Amino acid sequence: MFDIRIIEYGSCDYQAMVSLRDKILRAPLGLTFSNEYLQQEISDVLIGAFEEEKLLACCILTPVNETTVQLRQMAVDDKLQGKGTGSKVLRFAEEEAKRNGFRELMMHARKEAAPFYRKNGYEIRGEEFEEVGIAHYEMFKRL
Repeated sequence: MFDIRIIEYGSCDYQAMVSLRDKILRAPLGLTFSNEYLQQEISDVLIGAFEEEKLLACCILTPVNETTVQLRQMAVDDKLQGKGTGSKVLRFAEEEAKRNGFRELMMHARKEAAPFYRKNGYEIRGEEFEEVGIAHYEMFKRL
């Protein structure tokens, strides 16, 4: 069983989050994080799923405007993918977004992840596009 909670920017948990995101999302594409990129996360909502002190999955909520928040950097440890961990983190993020007054959660979903988001009630908006060198869709859900 694991516990999902808000991560404090700059904390040890945050460093674990950056490492997991790097391993799952960046390194396979030959990308790294710049300090400037990470500094932009200081006012975002950082969410992590933990088993004791080990980070299993994470995501970020970044406000787009007063009613819409963007889910970013969703990463689940590769040993846990397909076991419901990501769906639980996503539900927590949706509840957190609602608590903060947002009415829509949107994301730039990797094409390969679109079935996961569809299964969780998200819809594709617009055409496929390329970001970080791979195919993405904008997806959204009304909260």
